[in-house]
Order: sequence, then C-alpha cells, then structure tokens
Amino acid sequence: MSVAVGGKAPDFSLPGTGNASYSLSQYAGQTVVLVFYPGDDTPVCTKQLNCYNNELAQFTDVGAQVLAVSAQDVASHERFAAKHGFLFPLLSDTDKAVAGLYGTLGPLGFPRRSVFVIDAQGIVRYAHRAIAGLTFRPVEELVGAIRAAG
Repeated sequence: MSVAVGGKAPDFSLPGTGNASYSLSQYAGQTVVLVFYPGDDTPVCTKQLNCYNNELAQFTDVGAQVLAVSAQDVASHERFAAKHGFLFPLLSDTDKAVAGLYGTLGPLGFPRRSVFVIDAQGIVRYAHRAIAGLTFRPVEELVGAIRAAG
C-alpha cells in the first residue's frame, strides 16, 4: 500500500547530514517537500538536488522544508552535501523502509525518483513517482503544488 494524495503521510525517523536525526513529525505545522532520489553523485540526482538547492529561496518563500532521502549511508551523504553545498538535509534510508512506505521502490527494489508535498497537517497534497527517473519535477511545479495546498 503506497501513499496517495489526500492520505496521511507516514511518519519516519532517519539519520541524516549534520549529525542529526530527522522525522516527518518534527516538521508538523510546516509544509515538507520530500524528495526520494536514487543515488549520491549520479548525474540526474546531482542536477536535481543542485536545482532545488539553487532555488531554495522559492521553497522558503512558501514556508516549505526540503528533505532528500536515498539509500546511501550518512557518510556518503555528507561527502555529497559538502561537495555541492546543499542547504537542506540528506537522509539515509539504507534499508529502504521509508522508500517502501511511500511506494517509491520499483522492480527489484530499485528506488524511483519521486517527490511528495506534505502539508502542515501531514496530508500528502502532491505525489510524483517517476518510471524511468531520467528527469525530475521542476521547482515551479512543486511551488505551485505547495501554493495549491495552502
């Protein structure tokens, strides 16, 4: 059973960059853009996260927190974040349990590039799960979804 638009987003707690643990519930009352990406330092993922980082002010302007999740360990995330200067946390879902909760695992358990907008009450207002994962959702589309949810 995967998360659907209009449904409650499953809470989670994962280790991440900055030597911290992150949970969805700690952002209660705030919109969260939850980004699942296949891997650190891969071409499309790097382009996607750099795009979101470069346009972070647009997310901040609509009161949204970006959280990015993949299966690499925290050490890999720290190197990736330091290399590119990401200003949002990268969370480590090494057993892919959270990816499974959100229905972002494809055939053979490979993670699919996916993004969710979760409103201040914890309700999923936007969900996109890529089939091929060669492209990503643009900032303008996500900000539009945040505004529509608000």
